[in-house]
Formats: sequence, structure tokens, C-alpha cells
Amino acid sequence: MSLNKVQIIGNLGNDPDIRSTQDGREIANFSIASSESWKDKNTGERKTKSEWHRVVIFSPGLVSVVKNYVKKGSKLYIEGKLQTRKWTDNSGVEKYTTEIVMNGFDAKLVMLDSKKEGGYQSEYQPSQDQVDKHNENFDKAIEEGLDDDIPF
Repeated sequence: MSLNKVQIIGNLGNDPDIRSTQDGREIANFSIASSESWKDKNTGERKTKSEWHRVVIFSPGLVSVVKNYVKKGSKLYIEGKLQTRKWTDNSGVEKYTTEIVMNGFDAKLVMLDSKKEGGYQSEYQPSQDQVDKHNENFDKAIEEGLDDDIPF
């Protein structure tokens, strides 16, 4: 038995790229940044590190949502699978790309932007106050107890 599942909460770096296959199906591509922050033990300075993830969406319903409601800066929760593909660049060098692929029944996308910020709010998502409270509690837990193990 094995499991290939990715869950990410982050913000889009650019507007999604919507393309069509030769048979007319639309595919959405975008990059999403997940960030972590901590307090440097030596300087007390707040530090942040972002990790960028490539996302490819094949599910027609999710492509439609992305096409109509998602833009640069949108905050999303996504679930998908990791997939690595091999390709050859213009100079003939083989390269590998690992992407989060969203296709089928196990793909999930939740828009986390609030209506007041110009976003679309799903009835199945937590409120902005709940998200903010969760983030505050998480940051407080990191600063109070977990940073003893951080080596920097």
C-alpha cells in the first residue's frame, strides 16, 4: 500500500495560465508559494522562507473555478498528488520537474480569500477570523515552545 497526497496552503505568484489540449480540454497551470516564519534565536528578528510549488489542474470543474475566480495573490488550499515528469530543454539536456497534479476525485481546491478582499468565498471554507486565529495560535506555539529545536 502507498499514499501520494499533497496539501498546500499558499498564494499564487502570477495569474493562472489556462491552455487547451488538441482535443479541446482546458488545463490550468500556476505556481503557489507556501511560507513559514520564525523568530531568529540570536537576533530576535522575524524571518520568513517561501517554497514555490508548480500546480497542474486537469479536472474540468476545478479548471473552471481557477479560470473564473483565481488570480495573482489568491490564497488557496489545494490537495493533489506529486508527479515528476522528464523533458528535454532547447539545448538537448534532459530535465525533471515535480508538480502537484490535480485530477480526479481526490483533487481539492478551496479559495481562502475573503469577499471584502475581492475574492470568492466558498461556504465550505473557514472564516477569515478562524484562519487568522489559527495562524496566531500556530505562531505563538512556535515562538513559545518549538523554537528551542531550531538550529538557527
